[in-house]
Amino acid sequence: MSNVLVTGANGQLGSEIRELSSAYENKFFFTDSQDLDITNKTKVENFCQKNKIHVIINCAAYTAVDKAEEDEVNADKINHLAVKYLAEIAKEQDIKLIHISTDYVFDGRNFKPYVETDTTNPQGVYGQTKLESEQAMVSVNPANSIIIRTSWVYSSFGANFVKTMLRLGKERDELGVIFDQVGTPTYARDLADALLRMVSDECLVFSDNVEIYNFSNEGVASWYDFAKAIFELANVEVEVKPIQTVDYPTPARRPHYSILDKSKIKKEYNITIPYWKDSLSDCITKIMHPKGISLRGNDEG
Repeated sequence: MSNVLVTGANGQLGSEIRELSSAYENKFFFTDSQDLDITNKTKVENFCQKNKIHVIINCAAYTAVDKAEEDEVNADKINHLAVKYLAEIAKEQDIKLIHISTDYVFDGRNFKPYVETDTTNPQGVYGQTKLESEQAMVSVNPANSIIIRTSWVYSSFGANFVKTMLRLGKERDELGVIFDQVGTPTYARDLADALLRMVSDECLVFSDNVEIYNFSNEGVASWYDFAKAIFELANVEVEVKPIQTVDYPTPARRPHYSILDKSKIKKEYNITIPYWKDSLSDCITKIMHPKGISLRGNDEG
């Protein structure tokens, strides 16, 4: 049995891990910024020593993509420097570190799914600070540690695209949604399930170096396709019109192409990843019927 520290535990991914964790024998320590400030290296060192932590799953992040453009100091502090501290502590205390990164480390100009070794080229502060966190981990190189890049994360917890669309669908008769940015929606619950499997004793894969993996749900969609599916599954009647990125300018530039190749994680951890619409159906069921039963039995935590 391992002692597992989950940072950012009140966010979308951390909340899903918490809900699913009871099915695993590990002892979990769930913390947020008020419980444990990961930008304070000494406090994290002491916490890990006191609780004999074996694994850290770092879900904490500065995720306000547009705000990061004018708040670079704080974005860098949380997304980059804190991860550097975690990597140093992991190496000093022989802890396995799993860090969640993003498709924003790429520029979105690819024409085929990104593999882990493709050239990175972030287009904004958020993506740059996440890439620097990856580079810090690789430089420090704590053994048996992992970086997981994911995309378009949503959940029944927290604020996200799915919840925003459901709210706007009730308030408006017509919505314009971008159709020229393509990726794969990722249900945080599916990623949480994969992470918990990865830290279970029978699934540990050991490496002398930091390994990078991609994870998203299967399939491809634009934000327009995503929104259409949300309304169809929720039985919300609203007209959705496709618009281009230029019609909806934002402070931060988004990748136009964010499809990730998951072959590596599926092969090495024997993970089966659900199709994005199936997972979206489960999430919407959970949002609309919080005490109901999930459509996929293995999602019950």
